Amino acid sequence: MPLRSAEGVQTERNGGGEMKVTDRLWEEGPRDIRVFIDGCARGNPGHAGCGVLVKDSANRVLLKKGRYVGVTTNNVAEYMALIDGLREAVDFGTQEVTVLTDSELVVKQMNGEYRVKDVKLKELFAEAQRLSRSFAKSRFLHIARSGNKDADSLANDAVDSYLKVNAAKEGKGPGSRGAAAARHRGC
Repeated sequence: MPLRSAEGVQTERNGGGEMKVTDRLWEEGPRDIRVFIDGCARGNPGHAGCGVLVKDSANRVLLKKGRYVGVTTNNVAEYMALIDGLREAVDFGTQEVTVLTDSELVVKQMNGEYRVKDVKLKELFAEAQRLSRSFAKSRFLHIARSGNKDADSLANDAVDSYLKVNAAKEGKGPGSRGAAAARHRGC
């Protein structure tokens, strides 16, 4: 199991997203964690992002991460969030992981209740399955959107950041169409 340091908050910027890790409170990875995930696409397909929030069994926030994932569908963004979340759980060295999402499709596919038909989703599903086998126990639970607001905000913030930076690069002012897209949080 990887050792964890007792370092303070770390911040890393990656592709328009931001990752924050709070103080580590243990030397080894936590026994079990909860991973809240959400993906969003503004349009389907459209500009998309994914959000990951990791908490330990005492409900302490261990990690917040949002990432812009390009122009894709909402389902692809949901799976990208799932893969990001599972990778983070592997990095924490946890033995058990519970993934919570408002995507009924992801939950039912990961639990074997629905088949995966889409070619792109099959690739992402296979990677998520591979990662889920890294744990002694993994669970995938559906929650209401109201219970997933933090992961949703992380995904939307990543898209907002990307659109805002690119609107500025293209010289689009606050009243422009690009700026309006950056303000719209309709994922």
